[in-house]
Amino acid sequence: MKLLIVLILLTTNMSTVATQPAYRNPSLPVDRRVDDLLARMTLEEKVAQMVCVWNEKVTKLLDDQGGFDPARATEHFGHGHGIGQVGRPGDAHGGATPRDFAELTNAIQRFFVENSRLGIPVLFHDECLHGLVGRDATSFAQPIGLASTFNPELVRRLYEMTAREARACGVHQALGPVLDVARDARWGRVEETFGEDPHLVGEMGLAAVRGMQGDNQLRDPDRVIATLKHFAAHGQPESGTNCAPVSISERHLREIFLTPFHKAIAEGGAQSVMASYNEIDGVPSHANSWLLRDVLRQEWGFTGTVVSDYYAISELHHREGLFGHHVAADAAAAATAAVRAGVNIELPEPDCYLHLVDLVRRGVVDEEEIDELVAPLLAQKFALGLFESPYVDPPAAEAVVGCEEHRALSLEAARQIITLLKNQSDTLPLQADRLKTIAVIGPNADRVMLGGYSGKPKQFVTVLKAVEQAVAQSVNVLYAEGCAITVGGGWFEDSVVRADEEEDLRKIAEAVSIANQADLVIFVGGGNEQTSREAWSAEHMGDRTDLQLVGKQDELVEALHTTGKPIVSVLFNGRPLAVKDLADRSAALLECWYLGQESGTAVADVLFGRCNPSGKLPITIPRSVGHVPAFYNHRPSARRGYLFDDISPLFPFGFGLSYTRFAFDEPSLSDPVIDTDGSTTVRVRVTNTGSYTGAETVQVYVRDLVSSVTRPVIELKNFKRVTIPAGESRDVELTLTPAELAFWNIDKKLVVEPGEFDVLVGPSSVDLQTVRLRVNPRKR
Repeated sequence: MKLLIVLILLTTNMSTVATQPAYRNPSLPVDRRVDDLLARMTLEEKVAQMVCVWNEKVTKLLDDQGGFDPARATEHFGHGHGIGQVGRPGDAHGGATPRDFAELTNAIQRFFVENSRLGIPVLFHDECLHGLVGRDATSFAQPIGLASTFNPELVRRLYEMTAREARACGVHQALGPVLDVARDARWGRVEETFGEDPHLVGEMGLAAVRGMQGDNQLRDPDRVIATLKHFAAHGQPESGTNCAPVSISERHLREIFLTPFHKAIAEGGAQSVMASYNEIDGVPSHANSWLLRDVLRQEWGFTGTVVSDYYAISELHHREGLFGHHVAADAAAAATAAVRAGVNIELPEPDCYLHLVDLVRRGVVDEEEIDELVAPLLAQKFALGLFESPYVDPPAAEAVVGCEEHRALSLEAARQIITLLKNQSDTLPLQADRLKTIAVIGPNADRVMLGGYSGKPKQFVTVLKAVEQAVAQSVNVLYAEGCAITVGGGWFEDSVVRADEEEDLRKIAEAVSIANQADLVIFVGGGNEQTSREAWSAEHMGDRTDLQLVGKQDELVEALHTTGKPIVSVLFNGRPLAVKDLADRSAALLECWYLGQESGTAVADVLFGRCNPSGKLPITIPRSVGHVPAFYNHRPSARRGYLFDDISPLFPFGFGLSYTRFAFDEPSLSDPVIDTDGSTTVRVRVTNTGSYTGAETVQVYVRDLVSSVTRPVIELKNFKRVTIPAGESRDVELTLTPAELAFWNIDKKLVVEPGEFDVLVGPSSVDLQTVRLRVNPRKR
């Protein structure tokens, strides 16, 4: 009898396997499953996969408390066609707790799996610029700060933790990392980037992709799809204003702006790309077939998905209250242009792509074009394992989001970011036993500062609170705001209110009184989330026409300087600021950018010597807005000089001091003569000649001495961060391959030209020793 039962069960199971659709069989290759599913889908079901809801989920999927509402879902999606994506699921009604976030994604997922004809699961995306944008999620430092570490392994670990928190809540696709190369400090989105250098941006971006996607086994419940932003050339907009045209040659486009994207795709296997708002040579990216098809897919072999930036397809026609490119007559024409260019899915709301069914019916768009774009979207859902395991564990989300392990890495990253720009007479580190009273003064001293695209972490430590805690038993700490940068406000709020002048004058007088009672002043200023941010509408500005400190900060510092008390200045900001007056009046100056939730703790650790600063500038700090563009890797004819001013930067790319001293021996090459397809190793000994253990970043630059087209005066091609105890030395080796020596020649071909190269080695872009490399034609 038992044997009969077993035989019946086996027969039943075999019959089930034989009759189930191929797309339901996880043992089959993904492409076979995609083909089978596509063949079963109606046109309406295919187009539904190219559509997303974000803000509309509030009225179409959620109840008034932010929970899932099956009645509303049935009203709007009861047709059974399904939907491709749901955007930022946890952001409604002030943000869901991690457990509620996970329960919500489960409920939405269950509805679409059980109520769509073919049971196609939803893919959830969310912002993950420097941590999951969610309640209680770990808020790491902004990317411009992370780039200051020159530590790709740290960045990989950080984005691995970001992916872990996102996936635990049910998120499958991260909108990030940002691989824009920031070439204009006026632009409000500098903070989102890894800086001005394509090699540094590429290395950090590659690390972020590897952290998010791992080895591209997306079934791993700790991994998410990385989405490279913004393709392409978004970081040098005309006039420094967000989304403005980018007027550059194809050669510069390829060498500067496409380089990081190619590295992240070729070496990291990035699975998704977000097209950029801007136009290049008159062609908006969302309608640029050359960019999205010829270069991205055919030349680079990219097989992933291209997602639209929010509302960018409608901007091909016109976006109410903002602008339009006017390369499409209406929304239907915009959808046609985006499909032809190769944009797989429209974010964030159902808009232009709603016309696709009609466009196919009328013969304007071929259904084969739709199939081509839907296939990669389905492939990613299969690769993520969503057809087999569509749900997450809410208690696990509660345990992992914002956990202590992630908090510890946030602090470690913040410590490595802090960049010492000036330290006159070894003012730092502070010796608490030699101080009786410290005055902490400035608009950022006791303010929560996370920068853009930030969630709400469980805690944030201000500089004031951390300094008070650091010296609680021995030093009296006084505080004064001194002045305001803006009145209240945050990154999301449209209006920016300047500080009241009379009120600031009163605050300055109070600050001077406080400073007179102290042995030393710690000034904490710079910018805030309102003075440097994404300008996403005419009512929400973030780009600037100058780079000076906003408000009366300079007047405040001048008043503090007249007291004769030493000033240690700590800057928090999203873009480089022209702080010459502040630097002149400060005994020590620290650049922090935005350090994340552990900001104050990291600053106090550096101020009092518990941590030796080791950050390096990932972007040039210019003397004024008139010095823009100020990037270091300019062409030989640039930077000739100005009447009545110095052409040099205030602080150069790659620069950063330490509490100790490092000496570089003369560098050498393993092979001073190579062929055009050969490699060589740069060798240099670095000695810590000071009294503190410290980390130094060895930077290798090259210059092609004679070339068929002009080349930058120097270009960063490799770097390595090394920690060296006091009195010890380290031998550092860094490789130069043909990839580092190649460029787009006079015929627009990527080649290594024979000739002589200078190889320059040192701790910054202006402190370098040179060794000569000769490259001979390749032997035949």
